[in-house]
Amino acid sequence: MRQRHKVLALLGILSVLTFLDRLAIAVSGPGIQRDLHIPPQYWGWILSAYVLANGLFEMPSGAIGDRRGQRGELTRIVTWWSAFTSLTGWCRGFWQLVCVRFLFGVGAAGAYPNSAGVIARWFPARERARSQGVVWAASRLGGVLAPLLIVPLQLWLGWRSVFWVLGVAGFVWAAVWYRWFRNLPREHAAVTADELEEIGEVPPVRTREPLPWGQLLRSRSLWLIVLAYGCYGCGSWFYYSWFPVWMLHSAGFPLDGVLLTSLPFAMGFMSNLAGGVLGDRLSLRWGAKTALRVIPSVCLTLAALILAAMATVHGKVAIVTLSTLGFGMMDLMLPSAWALCLALGGRFSGTATGMMNTAGQAGGFLCTVLFGYVVHATGNYDAPLWLIAGMVLIAAVVFSRIDCTRGVDAGAALEPVVEPA
Repeated sequence: MRQRHKVLALLGILSVLTFLDRLAIAVSGPGIQRDLHIPPQYWGWILSAYVLANGLFEMPSGAIGDRRGQRGELTRIVTWWSAFTSLTGWCRGFWQLVCVRFLFGVGAAGAYPNSAGVIARWFPARERARSQGVVWAASRLGGVLAPLLIVPLQLWLGWRSVFWVLGVAGFVWAAVWYRWFRNLPREHAAVTADELEEIGEVPPVRTREPLPWGQLLRSRSLWLIVLAYGCYGCGSWFYYSWFPVWMLHSAGFPLDGVLLTSLPFAMGFMSNLAGGVLGDRLSLRWGAKTALRVIPSVCLTLAALILAAMATVHGKVAIVTLSTLGFGMMDLMLPSAWALCLALGGRFSGTATGMMNTAGQAGGFLCTVLFGYVVHATGNYDAPLWLIAGMVLIAAVVFSRIDCTRGVDAGAALEPVVEPA
C-alpha cells in the first residue's frame, strides 16, 4: 500500500468524526429541545453558532496550514473541537449551548481546507478528484452512522453521553495523526522513491513566505466559486441541521423515524465515490475546464428541483426517496467542486478552499437561522425549502461560469490532464 493511501485513510477517519460531531447536535436535537425547553427560533441560533464560527475561522486556519504545514494544524483543530464537543454534554441552558457550540466551530474550522492542502501535497493532480471524493464520502459515512449510533446511545445513556464519547474519539485521532503524519511526502521515512516520482514535484512548506492575498482577491474565478459554494451551502446545511426536525414536524415521522435521516448520507457516500471517479474521467475526456463546471451545474440544477418537490409532496415514501436523491445529487458534484478549487489555488489550496468553505458556512448560517424564523412566522416547516431550492439553483448557474484554468498560482491549472504512460 502506498503511503499516500494511508494518509487518505486517516483523512477519511477524520471526515467521519467531523460529521459525527457536527450532526450530533442535530440528531440529539429533539431530546435537547425538550429537556432544556428551547423553542424553534432559539434552536436555530444554537445550530448556527457552529456555522458562524466555522465560517469566520475557515480561511485563517487554511492559511496557517499552507504556511506551517497541516500536521500541526490538523492536530490543533481536532484537539480543540474534541474538547468543546465534550463540554456540550455539560451545558444546562440556551446561552451555554450557544457559547460552547460557537467555540466548537472555532476549533473545527479548517478541517476540510487543511485536508485539501494535504491532498494537494501528497497526491498527483490526476488523483485529486478521487481523493476528495473519498474524503467527502467518509463524511457521509459519518452522516449515516450519526443517527444509527447516536439515537441508541441517547436512549440508553442520555443525550449528554453522546458528546463525551465523541470527544474521546477525537483525542485519539489527533494523537495518531501527530505521531505518524509528515507535512511533505519526502519527509516521511516510509515513502519510496517510486512513490515520490508518482506524486511529482511538491512545493515546500514556507513559514515566512507571505500569502498572495492580492492575487487571491483579484481572481474572478475564485470569487465565483466563493459565491457558488455559498449558495450551495444553504442546501447542504438543511440536511446537516434542520432535516431531522423537519422529518418529524413536516413529514410526520415518529421519533424513531429519525433513523431514516441516515439514508441521504448513505446516498451521499456512494455519490461522492462516484463523483470523484466521474470528475477525473470527464476531465481526461473533455478537459478540466469543461468537466469541472458542467458536473456541479447539472447536479445542482437537479437538486434544486428535488428540494422544491420536497416542499409539495407529503407521502412518507416519496419524502424519503426525494430527500435521498436530492442530497445524492448535491454530493455527486462535491469532488469536482473541490478539485476545481484546488486547481484555482495551486500551492495555496488551503487558503483558497478556506475561502470557498467560508462561503459555504455563510450559506449554512443563513439557512439555519432563517429556517427557524420562517417556521416561527408561518407555522410551516415546508416554506423555507422554497428559499433553499432557489439558492441551490443560483449555485448551479454560477458554477457554469467558472474557469479552473485561470488559477491563482502559475501551476494551479489542471488543463490538460494526462494519464501517465
